Amino acid sequence: MNPRENLSQAFAAAMNEARLAPRTTWPWLTLAGMALLADQLSKALVASSLMLGERIPLTNFFNLVYVLNPGAAFSFLADAGGWQRYAFSVLGIAVSVWMTREILQGKARRMECLAYAMIIGGALGNVVDRVLRGAVTDFLDFHWQGMHWPAFNFADIAINIGVLAMLLSIWGQSRSEHARHEVSA
Repeated sequence: MNPRENLSQAFAAAMNEARLAPRTTWPWLTLAGMALLADQLSKALVASSLMLGERIPLTNFFNLVYVLNPGAAFSFLADAGGWQRYAFSVLGIAVSVWMTREILQGKARRMECLAYAMIIGGALGNVVDRVLRGAVTDFLDFHWQGMHWPAFNFADIAINIGVLAMLLSIWGQSRSEHARHEVSA
């Protein structure tokens, strides 16, 4: 094994092996709160600056829009009849409670805590919208040659960052387990 692979495996092991002491959990909950706050402030700014349905082209591939999405990510189940508002709210709260508990127990690795914090902030940001407005405010609209990606918001970005961090945590964990197996063999 070359030195670069050794360093990579050592880094992955350190990131994933590091367990958090209970007193170090507050930064992760603060990060979740900051993601929630950034999401809600950005949505309030859009709602106060644009009319519902209004679109402001900023580049040849990006618009600011103001749309209300009663469904889930990418307007999934947007026309489902209303039950999804409650189902997605309960799901967002349940996942957030579980992930908060994982952080508070101090057993999660750092990358897992990052993932949990971002998912909590994003999930609760969209729950607030569903509870207060009956739908999620979306406003980021990317497009190319007439094809538009479904509009989304900062909560969706936070959730995606959280999912990516979770995948990196799993990858790092498997690399460190592989490295341990090679050392013991």
